[in-house]
Amino acid sequence: MRVLVVGAGVTGLTCAVVAAERGHHVDVLARDLPLETTSAVAAAWWYPYLAEPADRVLAWSRRTYEVLAGLDGADAGVTMRRSVELLTDPEPEPWWASAVGVLAPLQDVPPGYAAGRVFEAPVAHMPTYLDYLVRRLASSGGTVTRMALSALPPGADAVVNASGLGSRLLAGDPSTTPVRGQVLRLPAVAGVDEVLLADRPGETTYVVPRGDDVIVGGTSDHGEWDLAPRTEDTTAILARAVALVPALAGAPVLGVRVGLRPGRPTVRLEREDRAGASPVIHCYGHGGAGVTTSWGCAEEVASLLDAVA
Repeated sequence: MRVLVVGAGVTGLTCAVVAAERGHHVDVLARDLPLETTSAVAAAWWYPYLAEPADRVLAWSRRTYEVLAGLDGADAGVTMRRSVELLTDPEPEPWWASAVGVLAPLQDVPPGYAAGRVFEAPVAHMPTYLDYLVRRLASSGGTVTRMALSALPPGADAVVNASGLGSRLLAGDPSTTPVRGQVLRLPAVAGVDEVLLADRPGETTYVVPRGDDVIVGGTSDHGEWDLAPRTEDTTAILARAVALVPALAGAPVLGVRVGLRPGRPTVRLEREDRAGASPVIHCYGHGGAGVTTSWGCAEEVASLLDAVA
């Protein structure tokens, strides 16, 4: 089939790769090219965040963990890293525990936290990883073209809508809303080689080393469209990160980026049949779990495409 994928973020590109590798002729159309998307801003640590429903997200995340773990050591920019989550309240195993294999309690919990857990998880260096997906798509004959659309395109056997926030217009879905996230890019720091997440009510801090740099975040501002970096956010993020990882003290801020996560009450992944037009497979609303669910979602999308054929 000829398949048009709308959206060139990590979800759209992964859907395109899987469909192309199953033999479909795939073209990606997007207003923003991969390195201009929200995906390019992501810290891209595997972690199910701001995505529902839990049962489907768990299945997609488990499959994505398997695929990304298999890319460690390849030229995809993916590395498995020891990851630590700090908790203000002791709690049972998280709902996603079965996806990571081994989940151990943290033995040396820092002051101010009641517990912690340790596990291995993939981290993707997004500029490298997005380029890897584009190259992998091209090797199966797929293309990526910049095109601003006012409606989902006709003229294909099927359309995949992976437009994220663009689905407010393209799918007429006002339940898709922005969740503003600001992150800082620091240089690589000796000894900082594990991921750290500390979640407090109304405040999430993460430190994600990627080899040649460290991504520090973050913010989670629901309903905000502002893409301009905020000095007060930069100051607060850096202070929280240094308090958790003192080795970051004095590291210069190489860049500040803002992305708008596509929030939605639940991820929409389903087929829609349109009168007089090709069917659409919707795949959007992944919140902060775009990378985390990408391969599981893409394989489900491809199965729905196969059913169209």
